Amino acid sequence: MKWVTYDAGDGARTGLLEGELEGAKVHGLAAGTTLLSLLGDDGERLAAAGETARTDPAEVRPLDAVRLLAPIPRPPAVRDALCFLDHLRGCYRALGRPPELPEVWSQTPAFYFGNPAAVVGPHDDVAISPACELFDFELEIGAVIGRGGRDLHPDDAASHIVGLTFFNDWSGRDLQIRDMAHGIGMGKAKDSAITLGPALVTVDELGAAADGRFPVEVSAAVNGTEVARGSLADADWSFGEILAYVSRGTDLLPGDVVGSGTVPGGCLLEHVDTPDIAAFSGWLRPGDVVSLRSPALGETAQTILPAPAVTRLRTGF
Repeated sequence: MKWVTYDAGDGARTGLLEGELEGAKVHGLAAGTTLLSLLGDDGERLAAAGETARTDPAEVRPLDAVRLLAPIPRPPAVRDALCFLDHLRGCYRALGRPPELPEVWSQTPAFYFGNPAAVVGPHDDVAISPACELFDFELEIGAVIGRGGRDLHPDDAASHIVGLTFFNDWSGRDLQIRDMAHGIGMGKAKDSAITLGPALVTVDELGAAADGRFPVEVSAAVNGTEVARGSLADADWSFGEILAYVSRGTDLLPGDVVGSGTVPGGCLLEHVDTPDIAAFSGWLRPGDVVSLRSPALGETAQTILPAPAVTRLRTGF
């Protein structure tokens, strides 16, 4: 099933996407039903809602007549992991660092907490982060938790995933350099926008992958030129391992979103070709269009807007 949250002019609603993209229709559920409210069990509520959407929808609208929102517009929590170590090696090379990774990267998976209030839809415009000069995108896949849990085992943690969607944590690379200097994790570098969508594609449509390495092919393009292509199947850390680690000593909740980290090559930082990253000519600028594409997950397309004005702190930042 492909679930969407959409607005046809009378507020957000939940619906099932039926048919191919050209001529696809959204079969809407009753007003007030959220995708989040259909999660939390072993899939019975979602399956029943899918049957209702197919046989007795509250409304049916052409896909091109609605605005798609993020499938889960306000997740209970957002985490972003780093499943693809070649992405990190690519970033190291761009920053002039040796590509050999410290041992810690193979001991436990890395992740940070994102901002649920920053979630935007798959076709929403995205403004450059305030005070940012080096704006970037990230080609990632988000796993949505269907059934909550705590202290999950790596062998079956992926069974808690209800489906996948695109995940793009837009990044201010100059802000990230400052965040890293503070040494306490991501701050304003990843705080302004996280794209989810266009749909939540349930795991039954993605092919078997008990460990969470679903065979999902993805690509990214800027202004129509492909920048990267890859597959979730090639991840170094599986979603099963990631979910086991992030649930250690805490609860994963239905609707939580966990990003895969960037597919190798799937950000502009990895393509920096100058020792001075500020001199790189490829950073996103107003008017650029970034698209993420996948035969399984659909497509996002977002236009970059200028950064908003900034009220400076007393030190100038």
